[in-house]
Amino acid sequence: MTEHTFFLEDISPLQIYGVNNLRLHQIENGFPDVKFVARGDELKIQGQPDMVELLKGLIGGLMAELKKKGQITENRFSELISNEPESPIERDFEPVSQDTVLVHGSGGLMIRPKNQGQRLIVGAAEKNDIIFASGPAGTGKTYIAVALAVRALKEKRVKKIILSRPAVDAGESLGFLPGDLRDKVDPYLRPLYDALEDMIHSEKLKYYLDNNIVEIVPLAYMRGRTLNHAFIIMDEAQNATESQMKMFLTRMGEHSHVIITGDDTQIDLPYRQRSGLIHAKKILQGIKGIAFVQLKNSDVVRHRLVREIIEAYEVEEAGQEHHPQERPRDFRKR
Repeated sequence: MTEHTFFLEDISPLQIYGVNNLRLHQIENGFPDVKFVARGDELKIQGQPDMVELLKGLIGGLMAELKKKGQITENRFSELISNEPESPIERDFEPVSQDTVLVHGSGGLMIRPKNQGQRLIVGAAEKNDIIFASGPAGTGKTYIAVALAVRALKEKRVKKIILSRPAVDAGESLGFLPGDLRDKVDPYLRPLYDALEDMIHSEKLKYYLDNNIVEIVPLAYMRGRTLNHAFIIMDEAQNATESQMKMFLTRMGEHSHVIITGDDTQIDLPYRQRSGLIHAKKILQGIKGIAFVQLKNSDVVRHRLVREIIEAYEVEEAGQEHHPQERPRDFRKR
C-alpha cells in the first residue's frame, strides 16, 4: 500500500469534489480498491502503487485544466475521467463497426449507430445483459437503445419490449395534466414513441401496442412485475430515486435484457433525494454481465448547434455560486 496527498492550492475543492462529493464518487467508481479521504483543500488517496500512480495522473490532469480554465463543466469532467488512457476500468466489449445495421425501419430507413458512444452501447449489449448508458442530451442514447430492443424483438430473442421513464419532469406535474393515465403519460413518453415510429411500420406498431407486445409505462407501474423474455429500457434514469432503481433492476426475469439511459447532469429530483442512476453506477461496478458506457459532448448527433448550446449552458451554470449547504463535506470511502 502507498499513499499520496493532493493539495488543492488556488483551486476550489468543489471543482474536484463536486456538489455532495458527486465528482469524487465518479472518480471512485473507476478505482474501487483505492481509499479516498477529502478534508478541505487536501485530498488523500491510499492503495496499491500502480493505482495511486494512475490517480496521480488523472487528478493532476484535472488540476492542471482547472488552473488554466478556472472551471470544468460536468460533461467535460466526465469526458476527462472516461478518456483517461490508463484507466483501470477494463471493458469486455468493443465498439461495433459504424456500418452495422441494427434495424431496417419505416420507409426503408436503415438504423445504424452514428457515433462512438452508440457503437460502444451496441458492443456492450452484445456481451452483457444490463447496460448503463450515460451522457448529455442529443447523443442518441435512447434512440440506439430502442433500436436494440426492436432488433431483439424482430429476431424473436425476446417476446416483448417495455419502455419506462420516472414520472419526474422539470417544472411539470403529471397530476395537473388533463385526461386519464394514458392521456397524461403519452406526451411525456413521446420521445420513445418517436423512436419506435422510425423503426416499426405504423400498423405493426399499433398492433404491438394494442397487444402489449410493446409497453410504454411510467416507472411506478413496474412494481411487482417479473419480466421474462423482455427487452426493458429505462429512459431519463437520473430522475429515478435509489429505491426506484433497485425496484426496476430487480424486475428482470429469465432471458431478459436491460438498458438504462440518463444524464447525470440533468437531475430534476426534489431536494435531498439522491439519484438512483448515480448510486447504481457506484455500487454495481465489477459485476459480470453489467456494462457502463459514458457518452460525451462529441457524440451529440442533433443539429451542430446543440453541442455548443449544451456547453454554453454548462459554462454559465458552473460559474454560478453554490449555496452554503452545497459546500463539499468530509468524505471517506468505507
